[in-house]
Amino acid sequence: MSHTPAPPTGTGRSAPPRPNAVVAVLALAGITVSLMQTLVIPIVPELPRYLNATPSDAAWAVTATLLAASVATPVAGRLGDMFGKRRLLLVSLVLLVSGSVVCALSDALVPMIIGRALQGLAAAVVPLGISIMRDELPPERLAGSTALMSASLGVGGALGLPAAAFIAEHFDWHVLFWTSAALGVVSLGLVRTLVPESRVRAGGRFDVLGALGIAAGLVSLLLAVSKGADWGWGSGTTLGLLALAVVVLLAWGFYELRTAQPLVDLRTTARRQVLVTNLASVAFGFSMFAMSLVLPQLLQLPTQTGYGLGRSMLTVGLVMAPQGLVMMAMAPVSAAITKARGPKITLMTGAVVVAVGYGLSILLMSEVWHLILVSCVIGAGVGFAYGAMPALIMGAVPASETAAANSLNTLMRSIGTSVASAVAGVILARMTTSLGGHPLPSENGFKTVMAMGAGAAVLAFLLASFLPRHRPAGPADAPSAAAEPTAEPVA
Repeated sequence: MSHTPAPPTGTGRSAPPRPNAVVAVLALAGITVSLMQTLVIPIVPELPRYLNATPSDAAWAVTATLLAASVATPVAGRLGDMFGKRRLLLVSLVLLVSGSVVCALSDALVPMIIGRALQGLAAAVVPLGISIMRDELPPERLAGSTALMSASLGVGGALGLPAAAFIAEHFDWHVLFWTSAALGVVSLGLVRTLVPESRVRAGGRFDVLGALGIAAGLVSLLLAVSKGADWGWGSGTTLGLLALAVVVLLAWGFYELRTAQPLVDLRTTARRQVLVTNLASVAFGFSMFAMSLVLPQLLQLPTQTGYGLGRSMLTVGLVMAPQGLVMMAMAPVSAAITKARGPKITLMTGAVVVAVGYGLSILLMSEVWHLILVSCVIGAGVGFAYGAMPALIMGAVPASETAAANSLNTLMRSIGTSVASAVAGVILARMTTSLGGHPLPSENGFKTVMAMGAGAAVLAFLLASFLPRHRPAGPADAPSAAAEPTAEPVA
């Protein structure tokens, strides 16, 4: 696939990009977008009262973000490759700010759902940022910078929880959304000022039918997974949506393989390095989110259960925050291992560390410091893995397909987290104990979920073992014979 260089004056700046500024601004944008994951967690129990809605209807304020993100990520990635990654990143940030303002001004369900959906449409910022880094940074800076950008998916969520809990506890709940709007405006201004537009373009025609097909398939799949517990896993609605997802996605794949300019190049996606990395990303997404579901509940359950710690949501946030700092600190370590031994070893190391963290969690669940230790160990492993994934993806695709390939990888992680939420919900709903006549998740239920998180990490390790072996950087490392001359090989 050919690419069309943009005019040198396309960014409005003649000066070369400043790597430190580009990395810092893109990482801030990634963290800002990932904050949307945890922004509403502190107010979820109160949303029905705030919005004058039933609990099941209010839950759409969370589901809408997930569904919008699943659709926007692959579409924005492809549009970024075609028309400019910085341009699509700016559009994504505008959508985030718009959605935040809509939510901040709303006191009813419908505008809240619309605003949360607009926030979800900004989910492609992280893969777009990684792709900009590939195009603009010197090769020696690429591994560490993309590792940091990739880790921002988890960093923002972890650091955002205590901040959101503090705001929700001390201010009107609308301040949460005004804060996210302000962060979005700051990120937007910095990207507009300091980040250049890449001259690597894929060109071609946008695959509208492919976009509609993947949107229909993903929405059907994730809607069934996220709402199955409410509707019943054996209900006609849930089973019908799952069946529809299978049919639509198979038909979509058949179409994509036969169209000249597909939304997702499935032949590139089927390359061993890309395919295995994406499968491992699903497992890591599951593994990471399992902990995010268990630890807050353990901290908040009353001490009368014998295993709950009876802490506030603010304490939950403070316990989870170090995990984000550890993930950020692991970015340069991940890059160093990737440079020395290759991203395959980095990914496998991350899987081992995550599995060890979950093993510790089964034994250490009775004190606050136990949970801080567990979250930090798991966060370190996730930091290793998330740092390796962009290197693996970019080492196997041409530069003109970088944004689309990274977006698909981000989507795979999101699917893993959605499946983790559904599976953990089923387990915790069935393995219960009673306190004052009210059913609560049992200690064994939590341990089962954590054991499944460890199992997912082991699965990711096994999948990573099928990745090609690392070779020293050189001409033979070019992603493919069809890759553009601007594509930098990633070790």
